[in-house]
Amino acid sequence: MTTTTTIRRGSLARAEARQALGFASPALVGLALFTIVPVGLSIVMSVYDWPTFGDRTFNGVENYAKLFTSSPDFWPALRNSAVYTLLYVPLSIALSLALAIGLGPRIRGRGALRVLFFIPVVVPMVANVLVWKMMLQPQGLFNGLAQSWFGITLPNFLADPSWAMVMVVAMSVWQGLGYNMLIFSAALEQLPESVLEAASIDGARGFRLIWSVMIPMISPSIFFATIMTMITALQVFAQPQLLTGGGPGNATKPLVMFIWEQGFTFGDLGLAAAAAWILFAIIIVITGMQFAAQRKWVHYEH
Repeated sequence: MTTTTTIRRGSLARAEARQALGFASPALVGLALFTIVPVGLSIVMSVYDWPTFGDRTFNGVENYAKLFTSSPDFWPALRNSAVYTLLYVPLSIALSLALAIGLGPRIRGRGALRVLFFIPVVVPMVANVLVWKMMLQPQGLFNGLAQSWFGITLPNFLADPSWAMVMVVAMSVWQGLGYNMLIFSAALEQLPESVLEAASIDGARGFRLIWSVMIPMISPSIFFATIMTMITALQVFAQPQLLTGGGPGNATKPLVMFIWEQGFTFGDLGLAAAAAWILFAIIIVITGMQFAAQRKWVHYEH
C-alpha cells in the first residue's frame, strides 16, 4: 500500500513538474534568446576581430589592449562617464531626498505636487530634450531672460565644452528627480510616528531630526536609490546623444555612446563588445564596493 502511494505521488509530482515547465517555457525561451545568448555571443565577439561585414578572426585580448593603449576616444569617454556619474548621482539623491522631505504630511496638495514632479520621468526623452534645447539655445528662454532682466548675454551652453556636460547633468537631474522622490516619500511615510514623537520630545527638531533620526531610518531606501542611480548614470546614453550629440568635440561623449559608435558607426563589433565588458566590470566593482561600505551606514530593522 505504501509503495503504491509513493509511486502515485511520484507520478503526480512529475506531471506537475512538466506542467510547470510548460507554463514557464515561454519566459525561459525569451530569457535564453534575448539575454543568455546575446551575453554569450558578446563574450565571444570581444576576443575576435569582428567587423559588421567580412571575415572574423580570433585576436585574444587585442581588443582590450587596443582600448587601453591606442584608442583615442576610449579614455575621454571613460572620463566623461565618470564625471557625469560623480555629478549626477549626489545631486539626484540629495535633491530627491530634500523634495521628498519637503512634501511632508503638512503640505496641502502634496499628491498633485508629486505627480507634477514625476511627469518628466514618464515623458519621452525626446520631448524633454526638445524643451531643454529650446531653452538653452542662444535665442532661447534662459538667454532671453538674462538679456531682458540683467542685460547680460549667456554663453552658448551646448557648444561650450565647459558648460555642455553641466547642462547634460542638469537636464538628467530634472528628468529623473521624481523617481527617487517617490522612493524616499514611500520610505518616509513608513516611519513610525512613535519614534519621531519620542525624538521630538528629546529635543531633536528640524535639521537634527532629519539628519539623526529620519535619514538613518530610511538608509536602506537611500542605499537602493544610490545603487540604481549609479548604474543608470554609468549607462547614460540618450541624454548626451540627443542633447549634444556627444559634443562639442567629445566633451559629453560617455562610454555607452563610444560603444554604440564603434559597433554601429565604425562597424567594429569586437571592439564595441570589449568596451561593453569593461563597462560591465566597472559597474560590478563599484556596486560591490557600495555593498561592502553599506554595512557602516545602512541601518536595517533586523
